Amino acid sequence: MRKIVYTGFMSLDGVVDSPGGPSEGHRAGGWVFKDLEFVPEAWSLKGEELADTTALMFGRRSYEAFAPVWPGSEDHVHYKELPKYVVSSTLSDDALIDGWGPITILRSTEDVAALRETDGGAIFIHGSADLARRLSDAGLIDQYNLLVFPVLLGAGKSLFGRADRDKHMLALRESESYANGILKLVYDVKR
Repeated sequence: MRKIVYTGFMSLDGVVDSPGGPSEGHRAGGWVFKDLEFVPEAWSLKGEELADTTALMFGRRSYEAFAPVWPGSEDHVHYKELPKYVVSSTLSDDALIDGWGPITILRSTEDVAALRETDGGAIFIHGSADLARRLSDAGLIDQYNLLVFPVLLGAGKSLFGRADRDKHMLALRESESYANGILKLVYDVKR
């Protein structure tokens, strides 16, 4: 069975919306890079993930945001040839870009569950808050790699849904705090 890992940036109040810039939709977009001292070791988790990533998974909106940028990005060169999965019931095959490794569209949560049951390494989800919530509610997320930033954003997309559901217990695998207030939290979902 493959492991599905959600990795992302989160505000202290649980918002994952628009960390990279205002073009992503949130009025405080770009909050990851604003008003915070750069401490290189706070970003070490992103480098550590490279060794474990064997495939990437996106929701449609995150795919459409990353696909024009990541294939030519030096920061993401290691992801270029990895298999990618886009979970969408509306994206058409002709909307997929060329030159970014193999890309497969999964049409449902059931398709994700079937992929998870195959052999292979970890599949990492970047961004894709709506997808992460659906997969979490379906019990398909196995690990959370979070960088929690010392900012309160109020409104915005949350990683976790507020619907009544069965409890999911987490086991803290790793944590670290940094001088600029960022917290690294790595949790395994207990089964």
